[in-house]
Amino acid sequence: MASRDRVGVIGLGIMGSAMSGNIIADGFPVLGYDVLAARRSALSRAGGEAARNVHDVAASAPIVITSLPSAEALHSAATDIAEVHHRGQIVIETSTLPIATKESARRLLAEQRVTLLDCPLSGTGAQAKVKDLVVYASGARNAYRGCIPVFEAFARTHYFLGAFGAGSKMKFVANLLVAIHNVSTAEALVLGMKAGLDPATMVKVLGDGAGASRMLQIRGPMMVRNDYAEAAMKVGVWQKDMRIIADFARELDCPTPLFATTSAIYNAAMAQGFAESDTASVCAVLERLAGTRRRH
Repeated sequence: MASRDRVGVIGLGIMGSAMSGNIIADGFPVLGYDVLAARRSALSRAGGEAARNVHDVAASAPIVITSLPSAEALHSAATDIAEVHHRGQIVIETSTLPIATKESARRLLAEQRVTLLDCPLSGTGAQAKVKDLVVYASGARNAYRGCIPVFEAFARTHYFLGAFGAGSKMKFVANLLVAIHNVSTAEALVLGMKAGLDPATMVKVLGDGAGASRMLQIRGPMMVRNDYAEAAMKVGVWQKDMRIIADFARELDCPTPLFATTSAIYNAAMAQGFAESDTASVCAVLERLAGTRRRH
């Protein structure tokens, strides 16, 4: 691929739009599509070109990125891409979905000489905006090498992890840690608040010691503000990722007791009306249990 050939993006949600913005900023022409017209308009305002449908993207871009919310969405996109018969095309699949779902899409596209890479991302929507993503790439190594300029346009770093599906396995492990660290951050801050410590001071001081974590750094400030409306990862969307990890561990007959414990906290966040809020809202759930619930 020439260094600045057009890049296609299918799915312009929180992650897809952020990736598109950074790819445009790096000098690539971007042709994107989303089922929502407002997202297509936002891409145009950001300097990209909005496509009428998936077929138009697949026909015009040698490398296509997919960032999709469900197995159904990936199957639909893969079917449309396969219909274009663009041989030699590479699809960078960045969604968090079951491996079997991605494998099905991989086989469908392979029949038309289109290569699907399994490339989930580590990072929130807020991190994606500032190019602070890590790509967990897996699949055909030669295809991965051809995509490196694109990875470097939207991600801080990227790793090739081997056979197709290895990227998703790494993503599930990473998300298990995110689930636990997010809740542990909230638990620690609520304990400190109940003991009379200032939450902003805790985030600063704890972040400079052995108890630091990326979730403390990223979500701690949201917990301090007690404002979860601007979601980098919505609780309702996160529930999908939680189910995927739980199913993955169950298939391997591998115990995940800490992860399982966090599920109840995220479920409580759903029940308390935080489905559209950031997952940092688990802090509000624990504050309610502790009797320290703050008002906005």
